[in-house]
Amino acid sequence: MKEVFVLGGTGFLGYYTVKELLRRDYKVSTISLPPMPAEELLPKEVECRLGDINQMSDEEVLELLKGKYAFVYAAGADERVVPDSPAMKFFYEANVLPTQRLARIARQAGVQKFVLFGSYFAHFTEVWTDLKLKEHNAYPRTRLLQEEVAYMEGEGGMDVMTLRLPYIFGMMPGRQPLWTMFVDRVKGQEIVPVLGGGTAMVTVQQVAEAAVGAIENGKHRTGYAIGGINMKHSEFHQIIADLLGQTDTKVVVMPLEQMKPAMEKIDAETLAHGKEHGIHIADTAETQNRDAYLDPQDTMPVLGYKEADVRAEMIETLKKCIEG
Repeated sequence: MKEVFVLGGTGFLGYYTVKELLRRDYKVSTISLPPMPAEELLPKEVECRLGDINQMSDEEVLELLKGKYAFVYAAGADERVVPDSPAMKFFYEANVLPTQRLARIARQAGVQKFVLFGSYFAHFTEVWTDLKLKEHNAYPRTRLLQEEVAYMEGEGGMDVMTLRLPYIFGMMPGRQPLWTMFVDRVKGQEIVPVLGGGTAMVTVQQVAEAAVGAIENGKHRTGYAIGGINMKHSEFHQIIADLLGQTDTKVVVMPLEQMKPAMEKIDAETLAHGKEHGIHIADTAETQNRDAYLDPQDTMPVLGYKEADVRAEMIETLKKCIEG
């Protein structure tokens, strides 16, 4: 029986990945930051350890990974974190350096497959070159660098693949869904301004299936931007308003030129307080004015994740956010 090590197995993505691995008859071990979100979260056959792998010595990590066939990296900081300026330093230290170290040790330990959970901002940074997202923003730049150093550490001995993830919906025991911030933006508002673009969406189960698919069928040095459905931001916010029972709320699509000055002001105020967004709010506005859409057929046949009712999962997740 092949054994897979999951970094962050008690987190949202890691939890579902662990369950999918078990379903496919892999042996699983994991380490996650404390505390455990819920009692008896993982089945007893999972070797689960609480702790910070970044505080362990190389020798300790090497011992931890001996005999493991694959490594799933389901950890790190995402763009919702607003660190002290410069953001580049924070995201480099939070995402790039730990990934490079662990990929290097994994290869030394004989791990054959390494799957990194990344962001679809890496994909669109490459596609939307006119926005120069990489030049101006720490988060997409370091996400691309994170991928690259992992690929390089694997060269000649370990296949390294990235899942470039969009909006993800689902629920798990002991953790509140991450979409409360969107609910709060709509709650009690008569008018909700949005930009004219849209986004790709998946369920967390699809992410888990794609992760195992990357282990089994992924190609080294490949970033898989996975998608389930695509939806306009206006429709997404209207669904939230409907779930809140706010029948008089109007979701209004605003022109970028009208929204961007306010976004630039937020960026300036954030910097004035010694903080910096990983993606500047003004640049986020640029991306939200475009359709960050993905075609599932680009990745589904390769990774073997199934179609899902993403809309229904999204609605259930938002209901959970509303209930609190």
